Amino acid sequence: MSPNPSSLYDDVADVLISQEAIQQRVAELGQQITLDFAGSEVLMIAVLKGALLFLADLVRNVNLPVAMDFLAVSSYGAGTSSSGVVRILKDLDEPIEGRNVVIVEDIVDSGRTLDYLLRMLRQRHPATLHVCTLLDKRERREINVPIDYVGFEVPDEFVVGYGLDFAEYYRQLPFIGVLKPEIYQ
Repeated sequence: MSPNPSSLYDDVADVLISQEAIQQRVAELGQQITLDFAGSEVLMIAVLKGALLFLADLVRNVNLPVAMDFLAVSSYGAGTSSSGVVRILKDLDEPIEGRNVVIVEDIVDSGRTLDYLLRMLRQRHPATLHVCTLLDKRERREINVPIDYVGFEVPDEFVVGYGLDFAEYYRQLPFIGVLKPEIYQ
């Protein structure tokens, strides 16, 4: 069942992170990446679909040569928690050997998906491999994974907006909000 478009905002119990705070933090992350990779180029890999909006804003704040590529993975299905089984739905288009790679994630919670991606990508011999996530849900961490750039730490709530979805909806909300439990239960 799809939500009524006029009720998308009504389905949010609380705004955790405002649009303005997101834009400010994304600019800061872009500046940090620019400093950290000064004099080189970066390949930013977005994990689809959730990281797409974050990647688009992030690369506009990186003052370096930036290439982009995309991975699509599945670990949630239509549920609200990770199944623990990661499947690659779309692999990279270009080789990453010898390149500075930054994986761009929307959210890291259990760490299972990111751990799988890091192991897979390390086998392709990038020069460097870093992680940038908009949201870090540390309370749910099951596997300790390295995260180099964190936008915001969030509590163990079901969050949507700015690329994050529930059943493919709510991605277009310009903020990060907590979805009302009656929507997903």
